[in-house]
Amino acid sequence: MKHLASLFASTAVLALAATMSCSQNKAQLTKSGLDPDKFTDTIAGKPVALYTLTNSEGLEACITNFGGRIVSLMVPDRDNKLTDVVLGHDSLADYINIDGNFGAIIGRYGNRINHGRITIDSVEYQLPINDNGHSLHGGPVGFHNCVWDAQQPSDSVLVLKLLSPDGEAGYPGNLDVTVTYTLGADRSLNINYEAYTDKPTIVNLTNHAYFNLSGNMGGDILGENLWIDADAYTPIDSSFMTTGEIAPVDNTPFDFRSTKTIGADLSLPDVQLQNGKGYDHNFVLNGPLHTDTPAATLSDPSTGIQMEVLTDQPGIQLYIGNFLDGKVKGKQGIAYPLRSAVCLETQHYPDTPNKPEWPSVRLEPGQHYLTQTTYRFSNI
Repeated sequence: MKHLASLFASTAVLALAATMSCSQNKAQLTKSGLDPDKFTDTIAGKPVALYTLTNSEGLEACITNFGGRIVSLMVPDRDNKLTDVVLGHDSLADYINIDGNFGAIIGRYGNRINHGRITIDSVEYQLPINDNGHSLHGGPVGFHNCVWDAQQPSDSVLVLKLLSPDGEAGYPGNLDVTVTYTLGADRSLNINYEAYTDKPTIVNLTNHAYFNLSGNMGGDILGENLWIDADAYTPIDSSFMTTGEIAPVDNTPFDFRSTKTIGADLSLPDVQLQNGKGYDHNFVLNGPLHTDTPAATLSDPSTGIQMEVLTDQPGIQLYIGNFLDGKVKGKQGIAYPLRSAVCLETQHYPDTPNKPEWPSVRLEPGQHYLTQTTYRFSNI
């Protein structure tokens, strides 16, 4: 009997220990259900981790310093329920093994450069070709696949630093980059970009977050409402390269100056929609350019979540996940179907280095590249 009682006691102790262990493991998960241990590793001798930002408004942003990627972003819906509004993966291994730019910092040049060729001070530079004969998002080993040095000075701020050496991916100049993520008290996620160079170069940094404000990552975003403050856009050819034209949005499916659903005009017989396989175009934002008023607004009628995009950049790329096909599985094993997210990438225009008449992306030694984009959330 004593032996049996002892056995029962031991079993109870083990059960209690297991329960406590499970409780501790659950406590370590983020509000979005991410396990930080699945993001902890070393790549090329540099530590990788998951950083969790929180603020007084209850928002949570989880960011990995592998590519500076926004892994999850929890914001309240109209019933004050926290909802994850970005697509992504729930492990570092998936970000490494599955090709994609979910939530990543894009550089040195966001968007496309024609045939990957640029000329600076009569010297031609060849950049990596990785998209229909062009260079896209800095090439296959762009900033989205780099390990950034990370510091978290407070609960709501993450500072990421990267030194891109002269000649990396064909770009001239040592580029010293700092990107700061901040959760604001106004329910915002602010992204501040800074860079310095020691040689004339080009810079066009952005973030490639895939937003779905419904929180239903297995559905599409065609019923979400979009407004863009742009009278014009830059048309593309069948290789997704800008033609160099700035065209009015009047009487085209690209007129978002009055709020409409993303899918409202998607089925219209339009050459530009055919070339982009949907919306995959840069919009020329109306000036003056500053971060005080929205350049675009996205909202979801089911959750009541609204997102304003505020930026000092001259353009914004609208992309609606035309190449998502259900084969890629993201967080919680959810397959991401066609058009299950919308990207609103603040930027200079595509192929600007080869279009001297467009706002310049040139950075000189001694100059301070400084730009800011804010995603601000509210309820409707």
